[in-house]
Amino acid sequence: MPQRSIMSLGVPLLLCLAVVSAFPMLPPHLWTKIILTHHWPSTFCGMEHCHNNISFWTLHGLWPDKGNLCNSSWHFNSSEIEDLLPDMEKSWPDLLKPTSFAFWKYEWSKHGTCAAKAPSLDSQHKYFSKALELYHKLDLTSILQKFDIIPSENYYKFSQIEGVIENFYGVKPKIQCVHPSKNSDAQTLGQIEICFNSDFSLVDCEKQLPLEDQRFSKASIFSVCEQDIPVYYPPLRNTL
Repeated sequence: MPQRSIMSLGVPLLLCLAVVSAFPMLPPHLWTKIILTHHWPSTFCGMEHCHNNISFWTLHGLWPDKGNLCNSSWHFNSSEIEDLLPDMEKSWPDLLKPTSFAFWKYEWSKHGTCAAKAPSLDSQHKYFSKALELYHKLDLTSILQKFDIIPSENYYKFSQIEGVIENFYGVKPKIQCVHPSKNSDAQTLGQIEICFNSDFSLVDCEKQLPLEDQRFSKASIFSVCEQDIPVYYPPLRNTL
C-alpha cells in the first residue's frame, strides 16, 4: 500500500492541532473541584471533648477533589499569612488547641499543597485567603438562620436542611452527620460541604468521596446523613 505524503496529511493534521490548542489538556493531577468544608463546633466538641463557646459554623478546610499531601517539602509558615491570622482565629479556629497553628499546618500540608497546583492558589497566602473569602461569601450560619434552621432541642427533617441550602445556593451540598447511637433516634448535624469549580463558581458536590481519597477519610467522625432519619442540630450548651 503506498504511503500517504506529508502534504496529503496537512489539512487533517492542522485541524487536529487546532482542536487540541482550543481545548488544552489539564496538567496531570490538577483538581477540577474544590470543597469548602464547614463544621459545627457543638457537634465536634461533643465528640472530641473540647471546650466550645462558638455558636456559628466554622471553617474546617478547603479541599481539592484530587490529591493529598502533595508536597512534603513545602512547610507551613505562619509569617506568610500574618495579616490573615485575626480572621483565621475566629473563622477557622483550632477547636482542640486554640492557641496552636497545628490545625492550619495540617490543612496546608494535606490539602493546601494540592490546591496550590492551580495558579490561583499557588501560595499559602492565596490558599488561606481564598478559603476565608469563600467562607464569608457563603455566610452559611446566617443563611440557615434566615430560613429558620437554628440550633434546637427539636429535630429537623433532613430534607428541610438540605432544601434550604439547595434552594439558596442553587447547588447540591454534601451534608454529614454523626449517626445515632443505640439510645438515640436522631443523627447529629456535624459538617456541611459546598463545592466550587476551578473558577470558584458554585457546583454540585458528590455524595461520596472519589475512590482515591476514601483511604484518607477513615478517621472522620462524620459520614453522609441519612435521608429518612431525624436530624439534631445541637445548641451551644449541648454535649454529646
